[in-house]
Amino acid sequence: MNRLQDKVAVITGGASGIGMATVRKFVAEGAKVVIADMQDAAGMALADELGDAACFVSTDVCIESEVKRAVDTAIERFGQLDCIFNNAGFGGVAGDIDSLDMGEPYQRTVDAMLKGVVMGMKHAAAVMKTRRSGVILSTASVAGIEASHGPHVYSALKAAVINLSRSVAEELGPFNIRVNAICPGGIATPIFAGSLAAAADRDYGEAVAPLLSRVQPIPRAGKPEDIANAACFLASDEASFISGHALVVDGGLTAGRWLHPETAPRMMDALAQQLGIDNIDDRDGVYYSRDSDKRWM
Repeated sequence: MNRLQDKVAVITGGASGIGMATVRKFVAEGAKVVIADMQDAAGMALADELGDAACFVSTDVCIESEVKRAVDTAIERFGQLDCIFNNAGFGGVAGDIDSLDMGEPYQRTVDAMLKGVVMGMKHAAAVMKTRRSGVILSTASVAGIEASHGPHVYSALKAAVINLSRSVAEELGPFNIRVNAICPGGIATPIFAGSLAAAADRDYGEAVAPLLSRVQPIPRAGKPEDIANAACFLASDEASFISGHALVVDGGLTAGRWLHPETAPRMMDALAQQLGIDNIDDRDGVYYSRDSDKRWM
């Protein structure tokens, strides 16, 4: 429990969901953490709970001065910066491409999920280059590597975060600074509820867990702790030769086309009817016509 002993990290979006789980994991592994988030009450409560190992800085990642303040706080409070995790984000603007709102919702989405990452990298790199050491992590998504996993703009921005991480990894590698992205799959967090999550006491992450347990081969929803564990590994010295990488943490979601066991037979039934086969028999995942005992799928 000391993989991050004596390291200092800034974690944006650290007051809830994946960010909160990562704050807890980093502290448990020996790190000091600056919690940077817009959720003041939740952020201060978490910092109070963790005591001297953490502090909270109210941060809107769309505003450069506030991102810089979070980085500066790490130096002022804990004397150094070893890792920044650009994690803050939300679902953002959504809708069909021909009716997309290109006003404030679009700009806010771009600012939070791409501009905020760029600024986090910028101000962390300025500090880390002088020490010739550091780790920059950013939350991307499986939506950034495959279609159909998120809204159009969200997906495009997450793809941008992945390639931005690769590009910056090349620049900063000679300074012994590693830059990686993490691509979560179906993680049970309030992000699925959008703005509703901020206005209600309901645990939307828990509410979507049963649905998410059915979308990938591993039969459970992803947990914020799954991403926190990945971030901890990438921030640790164990990952000292990993840079420019997008680590997928998705329970096998993007490994290939997959159907939930309760869904697959119904689809085979429908396909069989379309092909004029009235009776099929599923034998250990291999489909036969009951009438002819002929394997057909």
